[in-house]
Amino acid sequence: MGLTARIRTRDGWAVSHAVVTVTDMTGTQVVRAEADDEGVVRDATALAPGAYTVIVTAVGYAPVASSAIVTASGRAEVGTVTLARQGGTELPPPGPWTVDPAHSTVGAVAQHLGISSVRGRFTDFSAALEIAPDDVTKSRVDAVIRAASIDTGNAMRDQHLRSADFLDTERFPEIAYRSTGVSEAGPDRWTVRGELTMRGIVRPVDLDLAYLGTGADPWGGTRAAFRATAELHRDDFAMNYNQVVQAGIAAIGTTLKVELDVQAVQGESLPPA
Repeated sequence: MGLTARIRTRDGWAVSHAVVTVTDMTGTQVVRAEADDEGVVRDATALAPGAYTVIVTAVGYAPVASSAIVTASGRAEVGTVTLARQGGTELPPPGPWTVDPAHSTVGAVAQHLGISSVRGRFTDFSAALEIAPDDVTKSRVDAVIRAASIDTGNAMRDQHLRSADFLDTERFPEIAYRSTGVSEAGPDRWTVRGELTMRGIVRPVDLDLAYLGTGADPWGGTRAAFRATAELHRDDFAMNYNQVVQAGIAAIGTTLKVELDVQAVQGESLPPA
């Protein structure tokens, strides 16, 4: 096998339409190969020992170039190449956007027994975005989560999470997030500053947001994709319950990692089902 490579997005998804081009030091193309459905490139062309330039391209992504050294084996093992969406610090077209819950996930991860993770998600939520036309830093997001929709895959655990020890869903049925500002954080990253209301307590929470791109959907609409993460501390929202199992190790960690995979539809409402 002369050339091998794996092409992925920043979030680990395969880029199945990527193309890898290898040129020698004179700029002459010696190999051109396309990725398969798993984002893997394999080409059997044996390469002469020496230095080469490897260029990875894909529609909708910024190209990546790197150097590779081929030894006497004739193989160029490029490894994993990560592509970033084109558009840099752009956001979707201005105007209202509505989050599609059927194609979005609101999840959280907590440490369990100090050695593993428990993952959960909320299955009932709604959110709206407003991309400002004149200054994207003035863009806004408002979201509401029905707290009782927590689902960790274990009915007994979910019932405990709905109790007063944790979410106290009878007294506080909704979790709300409202942004207060947006700022550029990098070539394809934004920081969304906002306030999270949970159990009747309001705390500032920042989201680390990646804009993944915009495209047409099969129903004639336009969709935009985002991924966002945040870190919460249970103590900030008066969720102080815990159980020490041994040697000071808590059954449930006090830090929660929030993971959001969001798909939004352009407009003030979702299309008819």
